[in-house]
Amino acid sequence: QMQLVESGGGLVQSGGSLRLSCVVSGGTFSSYVLAWFRQAPGEEREFVAAMSGSGDSTFYGDSVKGRFTISRDNIKNTVYLQMNRLKPEDTAVYYCAARRSRTVTITPPLYGDWGQGTQVTVSS
Repeated sequence: QMQLVESGGGLVQSGGSLRLSCVVSGGTFSSYVLAWFRQAPGEEREFVAAMSGSGDSTFYGDSVKGRFTISRDNIKNTVYLQMNRLKPEDTAVYYCAARRSRTVTITPPLYGDWGQGTQVTVSS
């Protein structure tokens, strides 16, 4: 059984920054691909960012490239999402997810473990 707990969400003005954290337990952290997704009310879940288990490969959704950065700390068993130059359209519940694979994917159904989400609200 694997557990993921997100934190760091909140209310921020447009142009501001937030850093989300996801603490992972119950698995071998370094063997999992970790990813961030987001979902706004009435919208489908959207891929945001992902990182390989080794941390040497990262991937980003087109809407966040150049603004968001994913990283992981294998000692603390934590994955981070640094969000800069936030826009109102970034408002959503952000979820971290884990996949026991060496292959990174942007497809939500291929991630087997999910956190409960943390709300990010960006005001204009």
